[in-house]
Amino acid sequence: MERPVVGRFAPSPSGYMHIGNLLSMLLAWLDCRALGGELVFRMEDLDPARSKPVFAEAMAEDLRWLGLDWDRGWPDPDFAQSRRTARYEAAFRRLEERGLVYPCWCSRAERLAAANAPHPGEQLGDAACRCARLSREERAARLLSGRAPAWKLRCPDETISVADGHYGLFSQNPAREGGDCIVRRADGVYAYQLAVSVDDMEMGVTRVVRGRDLLSSAPKQKWLIETLGGAAPDYCHGPLIASGGGKLSKRLGSLSTRELRVEFSPEALVGRLAFFCGLIEKEEPVSPRELLSVFSWDKVAKDDILI
Repeated sequence: MERPVVGRFAPSPSGYMHIGNLLSMLLAWLDCRALGGELVFRMEDLDPARSKPVFAEAMAEDLRWLGLDWDRGWPDPDFAQSRRTARYEAAFRRLEERGLVYPCWCSRAERLAAANAPHPGEQLGDAACRCARLSREERAARLLSGRAPAWKLRCPDETISVADGHYGLFSQNPAREGGDCIVRRADGVYAYQLAVSVDDMEMGVTRVVRGRDLLSSAPKQKWLIETLGGAAPDYCHGPLIASGGGKLSKRLGSLSTRELRVEFSPEALVGRLAFFCGLIEKEEPVSPRELLSVFSWDKVAKDDILI
């Protein structure tokens, strides 16, 4: 039986959205609406040190201003990761029962970053983590020391392939490329790879559209969802928008929506995004709904967009 189409927005409220976030959101909206699907808006607010309610509220308001609606999700608390700890705990225990997680006492910097979706150059796994090879006695001794461990996922040493809807077949051996990843930090916060996999599975997501910087996470997430008994979604990754040769980031406040709204109307900004990614041949004001008639992944650029 064919699954009903369910797409999702899943931003991290660690800053105001930038133009690259808006492009990913627009493509996710167009992909889902073109297929007649339902759209979920989820807040990936795992890290309490970075996630702020003011940014979540601003994101929702910016999306409405742009004409990108959703069917379920935020502000419903069930769609905020910070409120779903019990669900991640249950999935963690299932992995633990199968011997697929182990305690890790590696660096604090790795633990602090683990809750966030990885940026290029921030792949934090370690296939050769010495903690994976500790004996039972060595682990017991470290636990008695009083220093809380993080917990890592034992990634499979096998090739996993994802048929990306835009970039084609992408294959990866998670154990050798990226390596074991943290699924729970030492402070008890569940990390990105586990949380996003549990959420996509439990929310019935069938279409994941996001920036191509997360393509390398797709095989690991597919394997994790299937290991937990779910059906992995279809993945479509889009190009990034880069300024001065570097990927934009909310952490740096690059070309934030707050600034763009001063200069552009909603239709003018959508038209610029559509022109940048190849959906229309000339830059002109257009609404998201008007783009539905011309939307096709065949038109979307594969190379990153330099502005």
